[in-house]
Formats: sequence, structure tokens, C-alpha cells
Amino acid sequence: MTPLSRIAASILTAGLLTVASTLTAQAQTAPAGIRNILLVHGAFADGSGWQGVYDILVKDGYTVSLVQEPLTSQVEDVVAVKRMLARQTGPSILVGHSYGGAVITEAGTDARVAGLVYIAAHAPDAGESPTSNKNKMPGATKAVAATPDGFLFIDPAHFAADFAADLPPAQAAFMAHAQMPAAVVAMTAPISVPAWKTKPSWYLVAGADHMINPDLERMYATRAHSHQVEIAGASHSVYISHAKEVAALIEEAAKQASK
Repeated sequence: MTPLSRIAASILTAGLLTVASTLTAQAQTAPAGIRNILLVHGAFADGSGWQGVYDILVKDGYTVSLVQEPLTSQVEDVVAVKRMLARQTGPSILVGHSYGGAVITEAGTDARVAGLVYIAAHAPDAGESPTSNKNKMPGATKAVAATPDGFLFIDPAHFAADFAADLPPAQAAFMAHAQMPAAVVAMTAPISVPAWKTKPSWYLVAGADHMINPDLERMYATRAHSHQVEIAGASHSVYISHAKEVAALIEEAAKQASK
């Protein structure tokens, strides 16, 4: 072998070793189990509140998509979830906060869904709706009112106390004035076939939630036989204030649902 050939061989060997090292590193960092996570926001909010959870999941190797529902009807919100499901390669975990839990309960029967994660969320049974269950077991808030054209708002003066009590005041104030109104027809629409009856589920209870009664959250989790965790003192904005704990529960679901 000529000196030039030896140099070329050395360069080729070094390149192959680099590629092999890169592939090994990627294999070591890729999460075990299901890799696709879809985050579904609830009423009075949008997908931006998931950023802390998103950042953790992406750093840990997951493919994360945020569903921006219009909050105009349950049908349209479910369509928005299924639109994002169709863009994934392989099975997915659906994560719903608040009213988003009702949306994933309806959408989660899709064959592409492997598991459900409820974050201080509604998980109605067939024939139930978020509104019907809240009427049976009301939350502490008295600040929600409907507009003449049938959309719900939280009085900004009470938003921080009722929705985001464990967030910085400036952040809560911004959220109060950036809230997405939810249609009354979306909140009152009954569930047809609840996905939690056939799919494994995980549930995080916010212990100081004013929007959804924590006892209602506990009932949902117990009825669905969900793996249940609770964060004492957490507000309805637990998905923001406790992003690490929320992300950890989602990752557990992604690992366990594939077994």
C-alpha cells in the first residue's frame, strides 16, 4: 500500500468510526417505547402553555406536536386532534389538560392512540360532558360567564386566583387577557365512546384546582383505573407550574403503554 493509499484508508476509517459513534449516541439517547406525544390544551388557554413540558420532552428525544383546537365545538376539536395524529409515524400518546381531557377521551379511540394522559382534566363517560359533571361536583370558581353569542370567558379580575394561582402574577395577568374563549356547545357536548375504557391512562390531580373540583379529578382517575399522581397545592395551571412532574408522567406513559 502506498503512503497515499494509507492516508486515504485512515481517513475512511476515521469517518466510519465517527458515523458509528454518532449512531451509537443517538441510540442511547432515543427514548424507549412510544416516541410521539400530542399535547392538547383546554378551555381559556392555547398550546403555548405547554412550552415547558414540550422543551423537556424534546430534550429527552420525543417527537412532540401541539394541537391548537379552535374550541368552537367538540366535533371540530376532535378533528383537530385527528389531523395531527395523521401526521405522526407510529403510535402516539394523547395528553389533555382541562377540557382537552374530554377531547382526547373522544378522539382517543383512534387506532393510532396507544395511551391517554389527563392533566387536571375532564374524563367523561358516555353521555357525560364537562358541564354536566361540573354541575354535579362544582369547582370553586364563580368567575365564568357566557357571552351573548355562546362563548365562555373567565373574568380577568379572578383569572389568577382561579386558573393560575401558583404562577407569577405578571404571567397570570397576561394569560387572563390572552385567554381563548370556549364555546358552550363544546363544553356541553356528551362523549360517545370514552377511550379510557379501552386504552391505558395516567392522571395528574391538581390538589388546589379551582376550575375543576379536585374530588372530581380523583373520581375520573379512579373510575378510569388510571395510574394516579397528585400534586398538593397545584392550581389548574399545573401543566405550567409543575412542568417537570407533568413531563415525567407523560414519559412514564410513553414507556409503559408500549408494553
